Amino acid sequence: MKKLLILAPYPSSIAPSQRFRFEQYLDLIRKNDIKYEYHSFLTLDAWKILHQSGYFFQKVLAILNAFMKRFRLMFQLGNFDMIFIHREASHIGPPIFEFIITKVLRKKVIYDFDDAIWLPNYSEHNAKFNKLKMYGKVNWIIKWASVVSVGNQYLKGYAKKYNQNVVINPTTIDTENYHNPSLFNKKENTKPIIGWTGTLTTAQYIEFLIPVFQKLEKIYDFEFRMISNEDPKFPIQSLVYKPWSKETEIQDLIQFDIGIMPLKDDIWAKGKCGFKALQYMALGIPAIVSPVGVNIEIVDDGINGFICSSQEEWYHALSTFLENAFEKSMSIEARKKIEENYSVQSNQDNFLSFFE
Repeated sequence: MKKLLILAPYPSSIAPSQRFRFEQYLDLIRKNDIKYEYHSFLTLDAWKILHQSGYFFQKVLAILNAFMKRFRLMFQLGNFDMIFIHREASHIGPPIFEFIITKVLRKKVIYDFDDAIWLPNYSEHNAKFNKLKMYGKVNWIIKWASVVSVGNQYLKGYAKKYNQNVVINPTTIDTENYHNPSLFNKKENTKPIIGWTGTLTTAQYIEFLIPVFQKLEKIYDFEFRMISNEDPKFPIQSLVYKPWSKETEIQDLIQFDIGIMPLKDDIWAKGKCGFKALQYMALGIPAIVSPVGVNIEIVDDGINGFICSSQEEWYHALSTFLENAFEKSMSIEARKKIEENYSVQSNQDNFLSFFE
């Protein structure tokens, strides 16, 4: 039986990138005679204060404790045949653990990431720690890895500058056991619900649509429901904020009649893997997206959703929806696209190939 060590930044069942990049494959790994251990860098308590303002000394102490645990773990690596690293082995500092694993102990490393993580990206609450992030270490980890797993073609193009063994491993959805509309009850909405889900960090992309919603509100009666970790407090009268909860995540999402994913066309957004659109469409919810990165591969314009650039295009697509012009076939086609191309079931052979 092969033994696998999984290193990830956050505690399990918390971060979307971890949940949908590899955590939902853990049972599959076990069933294929691979014994694994999962070690996060941060504890749950540390994660809870990470993106809050203040708590400076608690954050410093949490990071120091995390480093000590990682160093102790290095002495146990002889027990493992291969190492799976998601994003980075430690939140800050140089890639010292990756160096020990690949250059000193010469272990096989599968390096996985789903964003343009070589670019600076941090919350204002952690600006003091930003200089310690050392974003350039990503290039070294890519170079040292045995195989690199990335979420889309753009990320593959970047990774191949440093390593020729790069495989596209799309962010996927478990359409049978989790994002399965037949397992949940969708209530009859009293008014159409336009939905969005994400963190407060990505809520910035909604600002582009504020004038669009304000214009729509003058004509139509609808609800714009935002599911997030914090209330964005945008000047949109139709906005209803709902706190995100893992326990009710799918039940909350399935109430959407249509889901939106606006993005700015910048380098960071090009690296994103269309996760919001994947979630919506897996539940049979048509998606309206910006033509950025992998979005244009996920959404087929006019078939399972809409691709919109300008505010005028967004207004037209949303007003068309509010006029009840969407056919039921669009919902069917949305789920079909995910089942065939972006589901755990369709990608499992590709994922398992990393551990051969």
